[in-house]
Amino acid sequence: MAGGRDRVVLDAMGGDHGPAETVPAALAAYREYGVPVTLVGRADEIHQRLRRHGSLDEVDVQHADDVVPMTERGGRTASRRASSLMVGCELARREGLPFVSAGSTGAVVASAVRTFGRREGVRRPALAVALPGMSGSTVLVDAGGTADPTAEMLAQFATLGAAYARDVLGVRDPAVGLLSIGSEPGKGNRLVRDAARLLPDLPVRFRGNVEGHDVLAGTVDVVVTDGFTGNIVLKNIEGCVRTVLGLAARAGITDAGPLEEVARLYAADTHGGAALLGLAGTVVVAHGSSSAAAIARACVVARDLAAGEAPAPVNGHRAAGRVT
Repeated sequence: MAGGRDRVVLDAMGGDHGPAETVPAALAAYREYGVPVTLVGRADEIHQRLRRHGSLDEVDVQHADDVVPMTERGGRTASRRASSLMVGCELARREGLPFVSAGSTGAVVASAVRTFGRREGVRRPALAVALPGMSGSTVLVDAGGTADPTAEMLAQFATLGAAYARDVLGVRDPAVGLLSIGSEPGKGNRLVRDAARLLPDLPVRFRGNVEGHDVLAGTVDVVVTDGFTGNIVLKNIEGCVRTVLGLAARAGITDAGPLEEVARLYAADTHGGAALLGLAGTVVVAHGSSSAAAIARACVVARDLAAGEAPAPVNGHRAAGRVT
């Protein structure tokens, strides 16, 4: 199979479905998007799945004995040196390639930090997703990496998110907002109030607090929050569009084409996964329940991010930001 610097390393055992989804995902990434993939995991299981799809030569396979369960929170992960997660991270670091996993978020973050290391000055990496909105994309950070950050970590997430919007999405001077229950200064819990006192002193264009309805409205380019809240926001958006389609069908709306197009913009199959910012390498984390299509998209996102580009468009839509 073709190799090269655009190759992606994929944790074949990660996710709720393991090789049942990751193997067809690797084949789709190669066939549909031209992204060569190395699958890391139990070789017998991977080859068995590849034979079912009539292909043994379109992906590379790297054997790894151990599997990190989805219930793993991250603390013990780094000691599991024979796991597909750690072997995959080591292979990606050694060869300078991006890494993708749909495994337990905590385990992926812990393994990636242990293997790739953090960029200078970064205390905690953060997951970022570029969500299409009314005027370009809005970067949501943190989308699930750290459930209980400190105010100092939130402030650093703001700088990481602004750098992502600027360097990857092409936003010249990203506006940053802090997610809260009100836009007025002083609103929010203690974490938000403490972070709000730190952000004005950072080299970012801080616009103050924003609310939930601002996330997709284009109010700011970067929405900063803790990983617990951010993950709920992300999954709520995905769930809302599915619900709207369901309600349209129940109401007898037969021509739901425009609604379905909007739904595709926010589906995991489109955005693929979240970029783990702050590492000395490229790592993309997909939903644990990801389909093969979603994992294939995550491979495309990883390939493009490693090349310093905005992820390639799907169905004519690109995750591009505003130029301000």
